[in-house]
Amino acid sequence: MEAGGGSITVEPCDGNIRLDRFVSSHAGVSRNKVQQLITGGLVLVNGRPARKNHRVDPGEEITWKLPSWRPEEVIPQPIELDVVHEDSLVAVIDKPAGMVMYPGPGHQKDTLLNALLNRYPEMSCVGGMGRQGIFHRLDRDTSGLVAVALRKEAFTVMVEKIKDRQVERVYTALVSGDISADRGTIDAPMGRSKGNRKKMAVERNAGRRAVSHFEVKERFNQGFNLVEVSLETGRTHQIRVHFAHVGHPVVGDREYSGARTGKQLGLERQFLHACRLGFTHPETGEPLQFHSGLPKDLTEALRLLRSK
Repeated sequence: MEAGGGSITVEPCDGNIRLDRFVSSHAGVSRNKVQQLITGGLVLVNGRPARKNHRVDPGEEITWKLPSWRPEEVIPQPIELDVVHEDSLVAVIDKPAGMVMYPGPGHQKDTLLNALLNRYPEMSCVGGMGRQGIFHRLDRDTSGLVAVALRKEAFTVMVEKIKDRQVERVYTALVSGDISADRGTIDAPMGRSKGNRKKMAVERNAGRRAVSHFEVKERFNQGFNLVEVSLETGRTHQIRVHFAHVGHPVVGDREYSGARTGKQLGLERQFLHACRLGFTHPETGEPLQFHSGLPKDLTEALRLLRSK
């Protein structure tokens, strides 16, 4: 959690909402955490402390402060990894769905970084504390290929490659709704959602440029499309936000589609898999290209669709 805070005047449409729920939705913090802030006197109503069950009224000024979260030393853990490639400078991992990239509030252990530091102790001084060696990331419930730097010199080079769009990142996604075009581009700037700071949204006036290219690989009678998506930029939740924005949300996405369509296919997470990753080696310049097949849960969802 980043240090900071916020202030907002309650609008008529938000009247009679519990204080903890109201602050949670606007600050992008869980209700449990907001309740702790309220108990600690860090949430004020018109400049005064209030109880968590206070019902906000239109016109009230709600302010909150967020203490900074500082990563502690990340403890190496002997967690098995699916290593696709490793050399003295970089490694490529096929990350399973459900694994968080690095420790943060609510998940201090069992992350990819805990496992990486156990296998590659030389990573401990690479990059920033709490995110050692990590120069790009996958969402917790997105599976597939992710690369990490094992040495400082490789980290510096790979950060620049990401910045200069010299890393190929391709995903397989199942999206809902009929898509008439065989291929296309979604060019829509993104930023933090004004209604929920934990989510991202298309922000035409204040967002950063975000571009996703897609190609339809298979269509299903039930109104689903299997697409391959290539990222020109790499914003947080980019594919999920872009396809929800154009009316074709990623199947099973709890945050941006409600996950209703995923349940009928037996999915417990979004159908999104990083299937291809390509870059030149940071030292030798050798072209590297990696592929990852769909994991069992996504393969089974496709089998169900094809059988109908």
